[in-house]
Amino acid sequence: MNKPSAALQALGPAVQSTTLKSLPLIARGKVRDLYAVGSDRLLMVASDRLSAFDVVMKAPVPGKGRLLTQMALFWFDQLAGLVPNHLSGDAPESVVAPDEVPQVEGRAMLVKRLTPLPCEAVVRGYVVGSGWKEYLASGTVCGIAMPAGLSMTTPLAEPIFTPATKAAVGDHDENISFAQLQALIGEARAEELRSTAIRLYRAAHAYALTRGIVIADTKFEFGLDESGTLTLMDEALTPDSSRFWLADELAQGRIHALDKQPLRDWLASTGVTGGAEQAALELPDEVIVGVYERYAEACHRLCGGDE
Repeated sequence: MNKPSAALQALGPAVQSTTLKSLPLIARGKVRDLYAVGSDRLLMVASDRLSAFDVVMKAPVPGKGRLLTQMALFWFDQLAGLVPNHLSGDAPESVVAPDEVPQVEGRAMLVKRLTPLPCEAVVRGYVVGSGWKEYLASGTVCGIAMPAGLSMTTPLAEPIFTPATKAAVGDHDENISFAQLQALIGEARAEELRSTAIRLYRAAHAYALTRGIVIADTKFEFGLDESGTLTLMDEALTPDSSRFWLADELAQGRIHALDKQPLRDWLASTGVTGGAEQAALELPDEVIVGVYERYAEACHRLCGGDE
């Protein structure tokens, strides 16, 4: 095994997974470990695991979980006036054993237990990713007719809401139509979800522009509290769940991404975009460091800090 580069070593040790003994483990997602705190709260701990194309990679990115947590907490606070969120208001360190505090410090959220909606609320301000492939083939995005002549750097006149099913770890999210969403969660709830997600995107997009970043698209997750109130949950507006582009580069017609897309592009260049082969892939140090540096720059620009 090759010795890690100086740049990778400088990031410090990675947290591949947490091993809390003081709380019962409910599940390990692609990135977060989920623990029960009584019957009404959950401890969500962001590991340094790295996923792409719905596959968890062999190599973690040291410090990534802390960056994700800092950004998610920033956005929950920034958007609190628009929609309730799942934060309990209590410190994550308060519910674990003293010797477990280092595992959660800076990378955990203590949240209310909600009933998750079985979908992802995706909002797009640009046509990229899976939407771009569909647009080239049919002129639509998730069945929504789009103007002719768009490029990936063309902003849409209005953001569009393109829901998706929420897949289990290892499975792929599937885009669905708004009619399918209505059938899944009910017409009134689907309308509320769409209007809320677009409102959040507009607010976040406007703020990010003041920090030199364009949010090309993002996905939100929502749940219902015991009163049935729509509540923002999981994470929000991180490089794992969004496309962040440098605004000054975009003004020149270029995309400089501070998100996961360069990793996806690198994987595509190897011909490996999913499955066990990707999970076993050895990532070069510069790819791992590159992910951290892009995430850290996004965090610094948006939140005013990188740790």
